[in-house]
Amino acid sequence: MANVEINLPLPVLPEGWAGEKDFKPVGSLSKTNDRKIEPVGPHFLAYARRVRHKRTFSEDERIQAQANVKSVEEEDPDDIDEPEDPQMLLREAKDWKSQDHYAVLGITRHRWRATEEQIKRAHRRKVLKHHPDKRAAAGGTEDDQFFKCIQKAHEVLSDPVRRRQFDSVDEAAEVDPPSKKDTQKGNFYKLWGKVFEAEGRFSTKQPVPKLGNAKSTKEEVESFYNFWYNFDSWRSFEYLDEDVPDDGESRDQKRHVERKNNAARKKKKTEDTARLRHLVDDALALDERIKLFRQAEHAEKNKRRFAKEAEQKRLAEEAAKAKEEEARLAKEAEEAEKAQKAEGKKAKEAAKNAAKKNKRVVRGAVKDANYFHGAGDAPASQVDAALNDVDAIIAKIDNTELATLAGKLNSEKDAGKIKEIFKAEDERLGLNSKSLA
Repeated sequence: MANVEINLPLPVLPEGWAGEKDFKPVGSLSKTNDRKIEPVGPHFLAYARRVRHKRTFSEDERIQAQANVKSVEEEDPDDIDEPEDPQMLLREAKDWKSQDHYAVLGITRHRWRATEEQIKRAHRRKVLKHHPDKRAAAGGTEDDQFFKCIQKAHEVLSDPVRRRQFDSVDEAAEVDPPSKKDTQKGNFYKLWGKVFEAEGRFSTKQPVPKLGNAKSTKEEVESFYNFWYNFDSWRSFEYLDEDVPDDGESRDQKRHVERKNNAARKKKKTEDTARLRHLVDDALALDERIKLFRQAEHAEKNKRRFAKEAEQKRLAEEAAKAKEEEARLAKEAEEAEKAQKAEGKKAKEAAKNAAKKNKRVVRGAVKDANYFHGAGDAPASQVDAALNDVDAIIAKIDNTELATLAGKLNSEKDAGKIKEIFKAEDERLGLNSKSLA
């Protein structure tokens, strides 16, 4: 890698420069090709301020802290620091990674909910209270270990990335799940609501659904548990990483530590996922709403089953009745058919008898008309001819026509009129009988 030379000349501050906002430093970067850079940010501005006023780092820090005193008092007159643990005041600055940053700044009541402004004000109050110069002026020691702890806490919590890493492992923000005994006392929603609220801070999906209450609908409860069984957590465990050796160590050693840290993170992530799943299982098992929903569902299933069985019974009864009705109708139809056949047979017999009677009437009428011979006895040939012609007429007509013809002949005794009746019928049928000529 080529050597890089960075030239950052002391800034030339203009006359009447009022502060950091008016300062726009410009530097230069020289490499193989000339590239210009513009130094920016609070650290460079602090550097410029120290150069302008010819202060050391600690002097500038002390002066800035004193300058913030009035601002703290004006901006947040009602904020009161939390009681400080005497053991915490004796912390060594080198152990900053194991300290509770929220406790150091006196905002444990807020923890992960603390806003940037609350963190800033808390830092100012702590600086005002624990600055080494102020402690020395009050007759105390000039020990600045806890002051450095304050600065480190502010440094971590004011950086969104580092704060999230710390929040990820902040055990003091966790809420232990209640026991089964405590839950059964009727405090399920209150106790478990706090647990899920604390766990919800790790969700990548916001807002996190609420646990609800006894009046929550089945859809709301199912949506809540589905959310937690498919929980997408941003929680990571970088904050617990073993420090990677600085540039002076070997590359292999650095890689070894990095692999070790990655493996530890994955293990903690897996354990945390299992812990959360077990926690949700416990809450689900203790949630009375689930039991009520299952009972209602079971009752609904039984209701549907009973309704189905009743419907099947009704359909079976209707089918049996329909079958009985069908059998009854079939029997009635059979009896009616038999009766009809009997009536038909009777009618047929009656018609047959009527036809026989009508034929006798017709043939009798031929005899009454002297076989169409006129005066005197008819010869045998005339008798046969007349009877054959009449039989031909009878064979040509149906029973109705036969009855009509018999009706015309029944009361007629005049031979001429009888012959005329037969002759008219013969002509109608187109027989041209010789006996009627």
